Amino acid sequence: MSGGLESLYPFLYAATGASGASAADRVLGEVARSTREKVAEIDALRLRVAGEQAEGLAACARAVADSFRSGGRLFAFGNGGSSTDAQAVAASFMRPDGLGAGLPAVALTADVAALTALSNDVSFEVVFARPLAAMGRPGDVAFGLSTSGGSSNVLAGLAAARRVGMVTVGLAGGDGGRMAEPGTVDHLFVMPSSSVHRIQEAQTSVYQVLAELVRETFRV
Repeated sequence: MSGGLESLYPFLYAATGASGASAADRVLGEVARSTREKVAEIDALRLRVAGEQAEGLAACARAVADSFRSGGRLFAFGNGGSSTDAQAVAASFMRPDGLGAGLPAVALTADVAALTALSNDVSFEVVFARPLAAMGRPGDVAFGLSTSGGSSNVLAGLAAARRVGMVTVGLAGGDGGRMAEPGTVDHLFVMPSSSVHRIQEAQTSVYQVLAELVRETFRV
């Protein structure tokens, strides 16, 4: 116990139990079991989403591609982990991939000055609605992400986009929350899970597939 991992985590290196396994072996075994279960969960969820929402993804890809062809832009937004996903959504369209300079997409969550100014001077609920009202044009795409489907500022952003005449796309979890209410979004994709982690993992697959489908329409 003079140094190394034994000195940092002595409880892992206690005497072996009745089974002959050390505490470290038991902990690592539990980690391995938990990892296998999580991988199986996300695999099953992705397969379910693909099976139930493939037609919707294809229809959404056509609408987004039509927007880009007409000179439209895509604006992505969300909170917390979904804010990072919004930046990944924008990057998945922006990066060149046999399409020249890529497709015009913006993550509203990357504009820290606008986010903090609106939060401080108005309210956090309008941090997406105000930029969309100011910059959005008819035919542009508003892409909102919410694990619950109930984020007030995301819903306000989608509502502002619809008033402008933008195409609206929503990613949610659970039963879709308020985002699933009629007239909220044009294209909704719900990850049927109660786990935030599994929802976000499945949402990642959905927007990556959507970006690939959109790009394919430009190659044919």
